[in-house]
Amino acid sequence: MKALRVLVVEDEILIGMLLADALGAMGYEVCAIEATETGAVAAAARCNPDLMIVDARLRDGSGVSAVEEILRTGWVPHVFVSGGTATIQALRPGAIVIQKPFRDIDLGRAIQRALDVAASS
Repeated sequence: MKALRVLVVEDEILIGMLLADALGAMGYEVCAIEATETGAVAAAARCNPDLMIVDARLRDGSGVSAVEEILRTGWVPHVFVSGGTATIQALRPGAIVIQKPFRDIDLGRAIQRALDVAASS
């Protein structure tokens, strides 16, 4: 079975690299790490991810806005990561969100929830 392609959207380069390492260890293929809203939208069009891990707040743009733009072309399961989850829940009720800092097991569970939701819809 082919590894799922994951787009990581994270403006802190070290955290983006750590996420990529954790995702690789879980058996996923990271197709891009992007730090901006514009970069995320372009990368999604380029690499057609099966899953997105998205920091809600970016220095240049918004992860939430990037996801909204990307989803206009079709559904992609996604998990938001953020220091504060209430804002995301208010903007996108029902969104799968994990709070920073998190453990790899928490990320794995959130990914599974996102994939399960996508499979059932």
